[in-house]
Amino acid sequence: MTTDTPSSNPRGPESAGVSRVLALTLATIGFFALAVFGLGALSVATDTDIIAVRGLGQVPGVAGMLAALLAFALMLWSSLRREHPSFLSVPATALATALAHLIVLWAAVLVARGDVVIATAVAGDLVRGGASAVLLAAAAIAAWAGVALRRTRSRRPRWPWEDENEE
Repeated sequence: MTTDTPSSNPRGPESAGVSRVLALTLATIGFFALAVFGLGALSVATDTDIIAVRGLGQVPGVAGMLAALLAFALMLWSSLRREHPSFLSVPATALATALAHLIVLWAAVLVARGDVVIATAVAGDLVRGGASAVLLAAAAIAAWAGVALRRTRSRRPRWPWEDENEE
């Protein structure tokens, strides 16, 4: 016969949840997938290119997306390293991700073209055209999922008869 205190958990010890590294990895991959899908859907829905400047190439877009991924991962990691990460970190992560994308893309267009007006026009088109909103939403969804993975103390499903040996 065991003596249970009123505060003890009758289901056994709580699960440690998903590890920090795994939550960060899954959320970052999810962010990238949502961003690529969202930007592609936006391009198809509006029948325009995300960056519609002739001769610019793909380097500014790639640089901007790499900066967004790095900003997302760093901001989310700063939240996930806490014992109980807060969902209040999600808006900051999303905002930092979208801003990093805009800033690095603006700088890459400036380096590629050498014209502040063109770089500013491209960044403005991203905001007006909805691409920045897509990245903001993708980052918010993925960051929320990353925090939820870390906070959830779930375990694998168990059948009722699996507990018979533990008595």
